[in-house]
Amino acid sequence: MTVAIKHPAQAQTETVSLSPNGTGGNAIEAEKMSVFYGDFCAVRDVYMKVPSNKITAIIGPSGCGKSTVLRCFNRMNDLIAGARIEGEVFFQGQNIYDSDVDPVEVRRRIGMVFQKPNPFPKTIYENVAWGTRINGFRGDMDEMVERALRSAALWEEVKDKLQQSALGLSGGQQQRLCIARAIAVEPEIILMDEPASALDPIATLRIEDLMKELSEKYTIIVVTHNMQQAARISDYTAFFSVDDKRTGNLIEFDDTEKIFTIPSQKSTEDYITGRFG
Repeated sequence: MTVAIKHPAQAQTETVSLSPNGTGGNAIEAEKMSVFYGDFCAVRDVYMKVPSNKITAIIGPSGCGKSTVLRCFNRMNDLIAGARIEGEVFFQGQNIYDSDVDPVEVRRRIGMVFQKPNPFPKTIYENVAWGTRINGFRGDMDEMVERALRSAALWEEVKDKLQQSALGLSGGQQQRLCIARAIAVEPEIILMDEPASALDPIATLRIEDLMKELSEKYTIIVVTHNMQQAARISDYTAFFSVDDKRTGNLIEFDDTEKIFTIPSQKSTEDYITGRFG
């Protein structure tokens, strides 16, 4: 299998040979990754190997860099003035921060769902179709839209109102629509930044069930402030904390069961048990 994530102008001559499971079974590998906003170091020296087709939760107190780390994995921080990344982030064996890598292609293959549902002011149908249209999709658009909505557990609720505005959906439905929009372009990884924090408990449960279903096909990395949610849905958990300079540091990354029962670090245990954070 050969896939290119180079800049389009170079894609015909420069490709990367990939194994079916990416980098040794890992979806993302961060090596000595640090993030700066101007002179401020927001996150320092992160080493993470995120397994493929699993759910990895990122937890930690406010300000520890959880969302910053998540955005590094598909170069969303590139869009923030003054942000810069040091170190390397490998996807499919290639550092996505190499100068000749196309960040738009990275974001297509590593999709993102945000904290607040952000459907476009378009019809439900066009919300799902939009990304594939701009990527030059030439297949059966109706079939693709239905497949994406079914994958997001939304089809039965909206199949008779596809031409209605997406803004008329409930909050939970809007979030599932955003998930459908993300998976319509067939990414390999889905990043989720507190996707259920603005939803009621019933809608939250539906999103959690959906995440478990999607992890059979996609790698999911989710930032959550809800430790019960992390314990329920994730296979692996990364705990971040802040030092006295307000810089985020990865304290521990392990199986979720181990993190929540016998963590290696005292600070992890303190956070999990509510002693700080």
